[in-house]
Amino acid sequence: MDAFAVGATTIALLVLSVLYQPVHGGLVGSDINGCDVSHGNWVFDDSYPFYAAPSCPFIENEFDCIKNGRPDKDYLKYRWQPSACNLPKFDGSRILTEFRGKSIMFIGDSLSLNQWQSPTCMLHTAVPKAKYTLVRTGGLCTFTFPEYNLKVLFSRNAFIVDIVASPGARVLKLDSISTQDEELWLGIEVLIFNTWHWWLHTGRKQPWDLIQVGKQTYTDMNRLVAYEKALNTWASWVNSNVDPNKTKVFFQGVSPDHSNATEWSDPKAINCNAQSKPLPGPDYPGKAHPAEEVVEKVLRSMSKPVHLLDVTTLSQLRKDGHPSVHGLGGHRGMDCSHWCLAGVPDTWNVLLYAALTQN
Repeated sequence: MDAFAVGATTIALLVLSVLYQPVHGGLVGSDINGCDVSHGNWVFDDSYPFYAAPSCPFIENEFDCIKNGRPDKDYLKYRWQPSACNLPKFDGSRILTEFRGKSIMFIGDSLSLNQWQSPTCMLHTAVPKAKYTLVRTGGLCTFTFPEYNLKVLFSRNAFIVDIVASPGARVLKLDSISTQDEELWLGIEVLIFNTWHWWLHTGRKQPWDLIQVGKQTYTDMNRLVAYEKALNTWASWVNSNVDPNKTKVFFQGVSPDHSNATEWSDPKAINCNAQSKPLPGPDYPGKAHPAEEVVEKVLRSMSKPVHLLDVTTLSQLRKDGHPSVHGLGGHRGMDCSHWCLAGVPDTWNVLLYAALTQN
């Protein structure tokens, strides 16, 4: 073989090695085309919001802060601006066209419900004349655009792992995911998982009585330890069952609450009540969120790629974005965990859109 042929063969092999290199696993960070979109500031933008709550007739009552009497409106007008780049503008028509015949599923607790409601409103606003159906069956909500055969689903699953009713007790099984859930997730083109909010509940709000790992049963354990064990079970499921060439997996970063104003050093405030402006970025004055650190640790250990929707810090800066007393029907309690719609979850979905459509 002459030198030219050897050189051509070498080049061909190099090209093939680039084209057919394996998909690397683990944490896929918040970079969009090389820019860290999780680092930035909230800026006032009079073109916001993406939609008005009255034009989205299916918003859950507890997220419709305007309907529930919130008097200020500036919280609707803030846009997330990364420090080193611009986020792409959300294009609902592009999503409907490129994901024709596909399914996007959010799996998690009421904060996943919060996030799921946002893109249904954003897509409905993009094509207001397009017909849609909304079907709720048990813990599964299915929003469909028949013309595009696109489904945007929400599966209520607060812990991801199983809670099993046994005689006299409800058992949280940190190493078990039901076959029913597995069958629901398989074949979905985009999966967005989330769990954390319920891991800290105690007393009457705690939906389990015992914790089980393997054959060992506990009355309780450190909740971050339990959380990490559950996430490792979920990670094993993803590693064993997901084909990254057919399914893109996301983990929604931990959504923070604002129930303690000492975290942002406001001596006049107690919690998120009556907060009307974001904190200046790019850094949150409080401590790093310990659950988010667990999430990143687990994602880094995985063999299959999982995209982190790194919403924690940008959401920590939005002490003004919660319903406070303007949720749950209005003036019936303090909610510093969920988010008003329109509002912060719309930006979470801009990050999702950017990750789904980046070149």
